[in-house]
Amino acid sequence: MQGDRMDTSNRMASGPSYTPVPAIGISNTRRWVVMWLLFIASIINYLDRTTISFALPLISHDLHLGPESKGVLLSAFFWSYTLMQIPIGLMADRMNLLWIYAGAFALWSVAQGLTGLAGTLTVLILLRILLGFGESIYLPGGTKIVSLLFGRSERGLPSGFFDSGTRFGLVVGGVGIPWLLVRYGWRDAFVMVGILGLIWLVPWFFAFPAKLAQKADKQTERSGTQRRLRFRLAHFDRNLLGVCLGFFCFDYFWYLMLTWLPDYLYEARHLSIIKAGLFSALPYAVFGVCQPLGGWVSDRLISHGWDATRTRKSIISFGFMFGLLMIPAAFAQSANVAVALIVGAGLVGLSTANLLVMVQLCAPPDEIGVWTGFLNFAGNIGGITAPLITGFLIAWTGSFVAGFVLGPVLLVSGLLAYWFVVGKLESPQDSQIAATAES
Repeated sequence: MQGDRMDTSNRMASGPSYTPVPAIGISNTRRWVVMWLLFIASIINYLDRTTISFALPLISHDLHLGPESKGVLLSAFFWSYTLMQIPIGLMADRMNLLWIYAGAFALWSVAQGLTGLAGTLTVLILLRILLGFGESIYLPGGTKIVSLLFGRSERGLPSGFFDSGTRFGLVVGGVGIPWLLVRYGWRDAFVMVGILGLIWLVPWFFAFPAKLAQKADKQTERSGTQRRLRFRLAHFDRNLLGVCLGFFCFDYFWYLMLTWLPDYLYEARHLSIIKAGLFSALPYAVFGVCQPLGGWVSDRLISHGWDATRTRKSIISFGFMFGLLMIPAAFAQSANVAVALIVGAGLVGLSTANLLVMVQLCAPPDEIGVWTGFLNFAGNIGGITAPLITGFLIAWTGSFVAGFVLGPVLLVSGLLAYWFVVGKLESPQDSQIAATAES
């Protein structure tokens, strides 16, 4: 039995299938250069994704769109984005991350630029679908890169940092996109933002470490031929189910804010296009600042001996509760009070880094990409349903209230999944090894 335990310990320490090891030979400076590039990519990602939200009043006027049509248009991006999550996660685990990320980035930038040439609702929907195909690499690819560059106990800060770019993209968009819309019109705005994305590819090719791509390739080779061909469904365990359920609730809330907030401030609170964009940017800014902060706090507490599972779940719970501020915002008589409460709801961002780290810790090291794909697939079912359901609720009730109550209620209900479905934050192999060692 002692020999068995020693063998188990050795496998835990050195077996490539069990312990994720940061990329060897890559300096800390180089690691953070990559993270800064991912952060900037996240900004561009959300500029491209959300330009349509800021431009929606103008597009609706030109193309005579009602609430139902606007809901379909806002939702179209998520059809392809969601369906691609698991395939793109497999690709992130199995293929060269330098080229797959660059190719997807180029695709979504071209789709964004072409949107400015669309003349009908059908063409707009098709281009939004193409944009979704390209942007699908964002979270599985970024999470995989973090797992290769950083150890288990230090992933909270980089995970929160690179993903916070999405929220800062909304801040930049809230300030810059309305100005472009007023100055140049919605068509030229889409073209200019699309060109901006293509420029990012230049530093990406120069700065991405070759060793990082080689490490991913070698990790795949060690997995064996059968593992290269398919995802092991046996790993669809309780933890994966739990994080997927919880992330669906989180993303429903997030995409409610993302897709409908500018239009809500314009239509329901009667703000101008410029003011609606600026005030929409405020909760996004709070969200973005809170993301790395929540990750850093959890990493620090864990480094001081706090239990990793309870710490990360508690910070998620703390952040989620701020989402309830959306409910009194929906009923507020004053536009200023409503905006202040919605800005407070941006503190939900404290949870985000730990949501991403959670899947990294629960997944087998060579399947982090595809697990993130499952996570984002489930989350973006919320991305599809939130704008659609909200659009139909507005058409049915003539008010934003029902949609703005449903989102935070669903968000908080997601805590049930994180506390009662997700168990200890460890991979299936880690659980099996621990059970063997105890026996």
